[in-house]
Amino acid sequence: MEARPLDALNRARDKKVIVDCKNGKQYLGTLRAFDIHINIVLDDTEERHNGEVTRKLGNAFIRGDTIVLISPQ
Repeated sequence: MEARPLDALNRARDKKVIVDCKNGKQYLGTLRAFDIHINIVLDDTEERHNGEVTRKLGNAFIRGDTIVLISPQ
C-alpha cells in the first residue's frame, strides 16, 4: 500500500524534524502533533536563520500554510 503524506508525518511523531517555512526561517524540534491542515506542534524548538540559531522557542505551533518542507533530522 502506498504511504500517504499524513502517514509519513505519523512515522515522524516524537522524533526530531526540520521545518522550512516560506519566510526563509527554519525550525528544528520534536514533532508532537499535527492535523489535516499540516498545522504542527513542536517541542524543544529552535528557530534558525541562515543556519544560525536565532531563538530557542520551547513549545511552538506552526501554521501549515507557512510550511514548505518537513524533514526527519
